[in-house]
Amino acid sequence: MAASTAPVANNLEAFFMPFTANRQFKKNPRLLAKAKGIHYWTPEGRKVIDGTAGLWCVNAGHGREEIKQAIAAQLEEMDYAPTFQMGHPKAFELAARHAAMLPGDLDHAFYCNSGSEAVDSALKIALAYQRARGEGTRTRLIGRERGYHGVGFGGISVGGMANNRKFFAAQLPGVDHLPHTHLPAKNAFSRGLPEHGAELADELERIVALHDASTIAAVIVEPCAGSTGYLPPPKGYLQRLREICTKHGILLIFDEVITGFGRLGAGFAAEYFGVIPDLMTVAKGISNATVPMGGVFVRKHVYEGLMTGPENAIELFHGYTYSAHPLACAAASAVLDIYKNDGLFQRAAELSPYWEDGVHSLKSVSGVTDIRNLGLAAGIDMEGKPGAVGARGYATFVKAFELGLMVRQTADTLAMSPPLIVEKNQIDEIIDIVGKAIKQAA
Repeated sequence: MAASTAPVANNLEAFFMPFTANRQFKKNPRLLAKAKGIHYWTPEGRKVIDGTAGLWCVNAGHGREEIKQAIAAQLEEMDYAPTFQMGHPKAFELAARHAAMLPGDLDHAFYCNSGSEAVDSALKIALAYQRARGEGTRTRLIGRERGYHGVGFGGISVGGMANNRKFFAAQLPGVDHLPHTHLPAKNAFSRGLPEHGAELADELERIVALHDASTIAAVIVEPCAGSTGYLPPPKGYLQRLREICTKHGILLIFDEVITGFGRLGAGFAAEYFGVIPDLMTVAKGISNATVPMGGVFVRKHVYEGLMTGPENAIELFHGYTYSAHPLACAAASAVLDIYKNDGLFQRAAELSPYWEDGVHSLKSVSGVTDIRNLGLAAGIDMEGKPGAVGARGYATFVKAFELGLMVRQTADTLAMSPPLIVEKNQIDEIIDIVGKAIKQAA
């Protein structure tokens, strides 16, 4: 008997939700049915401010007509084309546009479908480059504690969030980790970049001494750690990492899945900090989350280092069926037009001081132990409940949603990153609701 494809009664059971306490959620679901601008609406019609740009990704706001039209036009013209030994014009056009806006000599783009894929791609490019230049012993990868680099086995291996690692025994061998830079005893309630902690970059010298530089291929860090509760880097930290990597022939990878495309008030964190990595991973804001897309931006010397051997030889045995998918390329190109025409990166820079003042006004709220901000994003730590890590954070997250605001929660930390189109009065509303939610959930 053939399986039925007829619609079934809608229920919550069949969908195995990611990064979610499924049983808890399904007892009291939070459903989103519509989106426009900086708002979602529930199926019942209740309006909710999107305080997190979806998952740090809807930088230009929801429901942009320009992106809809670009996707529809591309779908009418061509739905799919492979990029293995073939190509389509929009992939090359998009790569040229990205190369033109990137700092330094980051001038090549390898496309994929998510940040997780971008990280695994970057790690493989780094390993392949070291081998191609005759440094095949450089197989070790260095991540950082509290880092998040997606959910592929490469990403969780270099990542440093315990829950993302401990359930999955099979990880890449030969991985080491730098210490994280969260120093609340010295940097609590920092406005912008923390003053203390640049010396933590020197831990890379210790790791080099332990393993020898000839075994290390790359170091990967988020310029601002995001999923762990938003941790901006200490002043001078990234610059020091760059110096040490250059000294020892180690590639530096910036994971800009969150910071890329305007979050800090610049196109990329590399531009904001004046530090050029050898590889940069991106996703999220690249397509405003309309069509899944990710990418690795590659410096000239890394790309050219792989362009060796016979001309007919494949230089990188890696890729995805949907790499540079035509719909994703059309969406990403339309997003670049919006960023430029609406001046959204500059807008984020101009709004950042107002955002900073707003989030730090919550310092006096009972139970708040730290606040961090940079660009249009912030993390707020709260005093946890004894013996129940994350209980207060989750209760605050739920209360905020009930009050009309979506925030992110990690343990007892809230993270916020509104769309770059947010208005000052909407920032005021976000801050007001967060304050109320923290108090009412205590």
